[in-house]
Amino acid sequence: MGKSIARIVRYMLFRTVMLFITVVIGVYLTVIIVNMGGYLDKVKKAEIRIKVAMAIYNNPAYQGLPSSELQKLVDEQAELEYRRQGLDRPFIVRSFDYLLTALSLSLGRSENLTSDSGSRQVRRILLERLPATLILFGTADLIYFFLAIFVALYLSRHYGSFLDKLVIALAPTSAAPSWFYGIFLILIFAAVLRVLPWGGLVDAPPPKTMLGYSLSLAKHLVLPVTAWLLGGIFSGIYSWRTFFLIYSNEDYVELAKAKGLSSRAIERRYILRPTLPTIITSFALMAIAMWMGAIITETVFNWPGIGRLLLQAINLADTPVVVGAIVIYAYLLALTVFLLDFIYAIVDPRVRVGPGAEGRR
Repeated sequence: MGKSIARIVRYMLFRTVMLFITVVIGVYLTVIIVNMGGYLDKVKKAEIRIKVAMAIYNNPAYQGLPSSELQKLVDEQAELEYRRQGLDRPFIVRSFDYLLTALSLSLGRSENLTSDSGSRQVRRILLERLPATLILFGTADLIYFFLAIFVALYLSRHYGSFLDKLVIALAPTSAAPSWFYGIFLILIFAAVLRVLPWGGLVDAPPPKTMLGYSLSLAKHLVLPVTAWLLGGIFSGIYSWRTFFLIYSNEDYVELAKAKGLSSRAIERRYILRPTLPTIITSFALMAIAMWMGAIITETVFNWPGIGRLLLQAINLADTPVVVGAIVIYAYLLALTVFLLDFIYAIVDPRVRVGPGAEGRR
């Protein structure tokens, strides 16, 4: 038992290191891309120089100086500002500084955006938006996973039924992104029927009681969660139902039926358990796709999360917030993969960890 625990610990440490390396590479590439390979430094220098020149030329104390002296003052003060912001160093050197500060989320101050409390600290701006994203994703993921398993098991027991044929017919609709369905849901239920709110986290003004706030939040979650489910639920049910049908025809399942085991026990022990590794893999890919589609979906529903914040920062060229949002997404994706990888190792008895694992497979 002790050796098994030690192997699992070593395996998880190895996976953590590999995921962290992946995050580091992804964040560094983001730093390079957001700064346009250093071109953004030239833009910032030009903006600094324009501001310095305007301040000097509009200063009455310098009105009588010749243009050569004014130009010299502009050069000196602009150079001081370059040094203050670190723009006097090569971009390749500063890119590693950006990487370290990004990984630690010590991103300083935003250039254009502010938090709800009025702070320009990037960390505070991000932390204010993170709970909304986690609530939306967590709710959608949990509903997707359990609803898909329940319906897929039901369809595997009623193969060829009307509902089974309906799911097969609707499976191709999962090719469309969630925000596509979100637009129609907003049009039908918010604009025409006016039974659900189309955007925001809660009603305005926010309810003062905890119960009222929770009910308002649940009401605002209905449309974005439904859009996310429509963007993948039918394809997931169809795939998982197919897995269940394949395993239900195995010889050991027929033997279990011959022994008199109940249908529920057979599903739990001999159908659901062997298919869990495949289902978890499918769910992991779906969850990652959902994270990547958060930007447009949150924007469509005016959801105050990280995705909507990232689009706002891109439009305003707010580099610190863009990098910070990408880092948050990188950490969330790494955490998702880590947890699912850990669960996969638990539910799949064929997975072996530690030295000598390859020889035992």
